[in-house]
Order: sequence, then structure tokens, then C-alpha cells
Amino acid sequence: MTKKWSDQHVLVTGAGGFIGSHLVERLVGEGARVRAFVRYTSRADIGLLHFLSPETLKQVEIVAGDLRDEETVRQHVKGCEMVYHLGALISIPYSYRHPAEVVQVNLLGMLNLLMACRDLQVERLIHTSTSEVYGTARYTPIDEGHPLQGQSPYSASKIGADKLVESFYCAYNLPVVTVRPFNTYGPRQSARAVIPTIITQALTQPTLFLGNLDAIRDFTYISDTVDGFIKAGTAQNVEGKTFNLGTEKEITIRDLARQVIQQIGKEVKIEIDPQRLRPERSEVMRLISNNSLAREQLGWSPSVSLLQGLELTIRWIRDHLDQYRVGVYEF
Repeated sequence: MTKKWSDQHVLVTGAGGFIGSHLVERLVGEGARVRAFVRYTSRADIGLLHFLSPETLKQVEIVAGDLRDEETVRQHVKGCEMVYHLGALISIPYSYRHPAEVVQVNLLGMLNLLMACRDLQVERLIHTSTSEVYGTARYTPIDEGHPLQGQSPYSASKIGADKLVESFYCAYNLPVVTVRPFNTYGPRQSARAVIPTIITQALTQPTLFLGNLDAIRDFTYISDTVDGFIKAGTAQNVEGKTFNLGTEKEITIRDLARQVIQQIGKEVKIEIDPQRLRPERSEVMRLISNNSLAREQLGWSPSVSLLQGLELTIRWIRDHLDQYRVGVYEF
């Protein structure tokens, strides 16, 4: 990719989501002309894009629809040289309750986008995978060659989407790049994710309720993840490849909670809430990335430490507590 961002018409699916809204904001800042695809609601809800400044938002073309509608997807891809695909149903607990919907959105939506990008000859499609496709680590750190293990309906749907992307690269030479974030966190994230869950409860309650405290994760701050997406859109000779976006540092959920409590500076007890536990064989016990491929071929490396990232996230959530139903288990 040699064109400047100012020459690019870019579609972002899932633009109203956590990573998507930050990516839209960054792309506008880089000078791209951005079309933000959000899921239609009768309330004309634009999701987390409402946190963008009015100056930024007025530069964004917002369109609405459903990824499962082939014609809608095609209409919104038309005229764009680059497509970032972040649209998906991402909650693992939700996928236990509604596996059919999760599979339809994540697989059929992916297929519709791939066919549109192929037929309309986009210059690059950047697809969002997830570290959940690896399942519990068989070896660490996890590189891109690690076996894929569908330990939840959500992770299975994303494995299927990853393989569809791979097939369109092999069968049609579609210029695709897959990025695989490891547990991104930061401002705007919902309490569906563990870090906002910990922070909101620790700020307001004497007891913090969590699920598996022994699970190990690799947490990446939002600005670093978005930087990886940007580099995946501009790097040379990376079509057909997959890149881990993680820090190569790991922490248990127990120690993460203790770190947050320490930074907030108050006494908070930690207890296990049984409803927050995953089914035993579905729990992913350890995720830690090997990010050497992204370092070498994308020129990407994380720059925000967990301590710094938590401080920024705590500050944002403290200022936006009205956005959260504190203590309510969101799946």
C-alpha cells in the first residue's frame, strides 16, 4: 500500500464498538475519508461513536444495516478502497445462550463482506480475529502457528471467519490481512469485559465479584491495538498473513484485580461469583502472545504499560460511571 491516508476511502464495520470507534477516530485523524458501518436500530444508535468530538464526527459518513444482509454490505463496500472488518457479536457468555445468532452474524456477515470485497476489487481487507481462537495455550508464548481450538461458540465462529478469509486469499487472491488482538482494554469499553468490570465495582462497592481468578491473559491498551490495525493497512507485502497484537506479558485475573484496587486506593474484597464462571471445558486458562511477526513485518510494538493503561482507563471510567450498570453481570 503506497497511497496516503488522504487518498483513501475506508469502510469500518463494527464502527460503533469499542475498538471500532477508536479506529474511526484515528483514521479521521490520519486524513482518511471514513464510512462507519453500524448495526441498524430504530433509535438511530451510533454506539460509542457518540464519544467522538463533533468536529471528528462530522467528517464521518455513518451508515446502518446488518452484516447478514448481502445487498446492504455490498452497497456500503462500494466506493471504498480499504475495508476494516470489526463487526461481530463478541460476547462469549452471550454465545452460550445464542449460538445460532452469533454464528450467523460472524460467519455469514464475514462471507457477505468477502464476496463484496472480491467483486468490487477492494485494495485491502483487514479482518479482525481474536486470541480466543487459540483456546487454552498448548505452548507459550502463542505464535500465529498455534492450533486453533473452538472452546466456545464465539471462538468457533471466529475460527470459521478466519478460515473463510484464508480461503478467499487462496482461491481468489483477495488482498486480506488478519489481525488477532489479545484482550484489548481502555476507555469506552463496556463492563462485558473484565477490566471495566473490575474498575466499576472497585470504585463503588466494598466487594468485587468476578469469575475465574486463575485465568491468565495478555492485556493490550486500545491505542496500541489501533496502531496495529493502522499498520496492517499500510505495511507492504503482508497479504494473506495473520498478526498477533499482544504485549508478551501475562497476568492472572486475581493479580489484575489487586493491581486495580491498589491504583484506586481503597479496601475492596474479591469474591468469586458462580454465574460468571465459564463451563469447565470452555474456559481458556492461559493466553500470552508472541508478537514477533507483527514487530518484524508490521513495524508494530506496544508502547503503553499495563500500569499506564489502567491509570488512563480508571480515570475515564471514573468520569463516565453513568455509562455503566455497576455490579450487573453483562453477558
